[in-house]
Amino acid sequence: MIDVVLLALALSMDAFAVSIGLGAKNKASPVVLGLKAALYFGVFQALMPLIGYLGGKGMLGWLASFAPWVAAGLLALIAAKMIYESFAEGIAEDIAQLTHRVLLLLAIATSIDALAAGFALTVLPVAPLVSCALIGVITAIFSFAGVFIGKRAGTWLESKAELAGGLVLLLIALKIIAVAG
Repeated sequence: MIDVVLLALALSMDAFAVSIGLGAKNKASPVVLGLKAALYFGVFQALMPLIGYLGGKGMLGWLASFAPWVAAGLLALIAAKMIYESFAEGIAEDIAQLTHRVLLLLAIATSIDALAAGFALTVLPVAPLVSCALIGVITAIFSFAGVFIGKRAGTWLESKAELAGGLVLLLIALKIIAVAG
């Protein structure tokens, strides 16, 4: 279960970083904005790995012997993307008007990684529904907190959250390879 908690923490870093940016740049009430961010990001971060898990389970029959390697490879790619993005400009930079449509697009954008990471759940000894719910709850908590951190501290923490998430995903990928090898 520790693997799922680490996976959830790592996957939530995208939403956390965006929430920090939203909190720093948006004049809305931090409580309302934090609840919106928690709801949108938490729900999508819970649904996407479930979709990835179900897709991975469907393909597991003909990929069974390669599943750990595929899962580790996907996690390593996501990790590399997050580490790269930690040095790039934040996704919330140019958001002037925060509508439900914009939040929906941000939720989808930040949870695409979770879709691929859901495949990794097929090779971990965990309950997929509980794992996905935990990923969603942890993301919601980090998203809510991110808005308040952004309001108080600005955007300096955005890239550090992305970098930390990428490094954790890389460690999980290495662990899967070590166990499979």
